[in-house]
Amino acid sequence: MRKYEITYIAHPDLDADAFKQLNDQVQGWVKDNGGTVEKADVWGKRKMAYPIKKQTEGQYVLLYVHMEPAGTGQLERQFGLQESVLRFMIVAADETEEKVAA
Repeated sequence: MRKYEITYIAHPDLDADAFKQLNDQVQGWVKDNGGTVEKADVWGKRKMAYPIKKQTEGQYVLLYVHMEPAGTGQLERQFGLQESVLRFMIVAADETEEKVAA
C-alpha cells in the first residue's frame, strides 16, 4: 500500500447535502479499490485562479489515503465520470517527511 494525496474541486453550486454525499461517494471509491482514508480535509469554497467549466469558484477537498497503485486508474475513471467534480489530482505522498520528523 502506498500513501496518496487526492485533491479535487467540486462544483460551487452544490448544497451542503449534495457536497457531503459527493465526499462520502469519493471516500467509498477509495474503499472499493481496497484503500483506506486516513484524513479528509475540506477547505471549503475558494476562488480559483482561472475559470474551469465557466466557474470561478470551487469547493476544495484534500484526502490522505493508503491504497494500491493499481487502484488509482479506476479512481481516475470514476472522477472523470462525475459531473460535479471540476478537477482532480492524485499524487503519491512523499514518505520521507515522516522519516525526517521521527
